[in-house]
This record gives sequence, structure tokens and C-alpha cells, in this order.
Amino acid sequence: MTIDDVTAVASTAIFTIIKCSAPLLIVSLCVGLIVSIFQTVTSIQEQTLTFVPKVLAIFMALILFGHWIMNQMVDFMINLWSDFASYLQ
Repeated sequence: MTIDDVTAVASTAIFTIIKCSAPLLIVSLCVGLIVSIFQTVTSIQEQTLTFVPKVLAIFMALILFGHWIMNQMVDFMINLWSDFASYLQ
């Protein structure tokens, strides 16, 4: 296994991680922004107020995007394991 193979696998793995985590991070960012705007408008400065809406939003996002995320990870692992013989050389 050459350094180019290692770089290609690492690059694909990092891209898969970014692709799989992006929907959850975007949902968390949007919910945090909405709660922050709500806190600013109502002058509520409770730090723990963002926790429950973010947890619920992430849970709903996992329900919606979980199948797609799992398919992306399975595809990555299938591609990685199908080329396993070439990595041993």
C-alpha cells in the first residue's frame, strides 16, 4: 500500500465524515440561531435554553436523515473493503 493509497482512503474518509455530519450540524446551527434571536428579542439570558430545542431538532434530523447517513457510511465501507486485497500489496 503506497502513500497515495493511504492519502486517497483518508481523503475519502474525511469527505464522508463531513458529508454525513453536515445535515445535523446545519440543523443545530439553525436552531441555535433561532433560539439566540428569541433570547435577544425577549431579553431572556438563560444559557441552558438552547439545549432542549437543539436535542429535539437533532433527534428529528436523525430520524429524517438517518437512512441517508447510514447509506453513505455503508457505501464507503463497501468501497473500502472491496479494494482490501490491493491494500495488502
